[in-house]
Amino acid sequence: MANLSDYKTEPRYRAAVRKTERLTPVDTDEVREIQLEVLEPDFDCAVDQSFGVLLDHKDEFGNTKHHRLYSVADVPGRENGHTLLTMLVKRCAYVDEFSGERYEGVASNYLCDRKVGDKITITGPFGLPFQVPEDKSANLILIGMGTGIAPFRAFVKHMYHHEKDWHGKIRLFYGARSGLELLYLNDKDGDLMNYYDEDTFRAFRALSPRPHWMDPIELDKAIEERASELLELLKRTNTYIYVAGYAKVKENLDKAFAKVMGSKELWAQRKAELIAGNKWAEVIY
Repeated sequence: MANLSDYKTEPRYRAAVRKTERLTPVDTDEVREIQLEVLEPDFDCAVDQSFGVLLDHKDEFGNTKHHRLYSVADVPGRENGHTLLTMLVKRCAYVDEFSGERYEGVASNYLCDRKVGDKITITGPFGLPFQVPEDKSANLILIGMGTGIAPFRAFVKHMYHHEKDWHGKIRLFYGARSGLELLYLNDKDGDLMNYYDEDTFRAFRALSPRPHWMDPIELDKAIEERASELLELLKRTNTYIYVAGYAKVKENLDKAFAKVMGSKELWAQRKAELIAGNKWAEVIY
């Protein structure tokens, strides 16, 4: 897996904030959908790519720039020769485990504070591991947590708007601490619900059992509840699994798929086959 330092910060492009909207209620973690207009016409970005945000920031190691990558959260558009990008940003903070001091996330707070018309510097585009299979009958198991829904929202919209004659199954498992934080799967901004009637697409929600506590989201339960269908998909050689979200979710995923397969050993073997066949991809943060 590549490190952030592996991604070049040249060339750089200027982008203007076209829209910024908070998607989550005020009493939950702030997540904003931000639309950017890239001002240089030679910048282009595809649905299976990400881009960087670069800002001035001096840290304790002497670095003067701060660079973070973001997946596109919608199919990139073009207007007046300029690329339009949509991104999801969660306002983040962390507590130093040694000093106990609270630190605000540099890029996330910077972006959440931007207003319409503000200019930012972006880099890229960079490739994502989530590729659309050439096989139109391939099955996709998509697993997204929190803002990890971003690449899959763009992915699913691309599949149904631009891929013709797709007849493989797509199963999206998406987790959040509460129904209020289920981005794109609610009454306010639920555009992923538009695809519920498709024969090939279904989305399953996974929520924390106690949303006001830091309980793990029951993604494993949502997967285990569909064990029979997932087992059938995992038996097929043209099934792909794509994962995006928090690092801590990986352990629960392995436990859940081990139950689906019947044992840790069977899941370890199947996962190794998926990885070897380039049918497993993940973006973990």
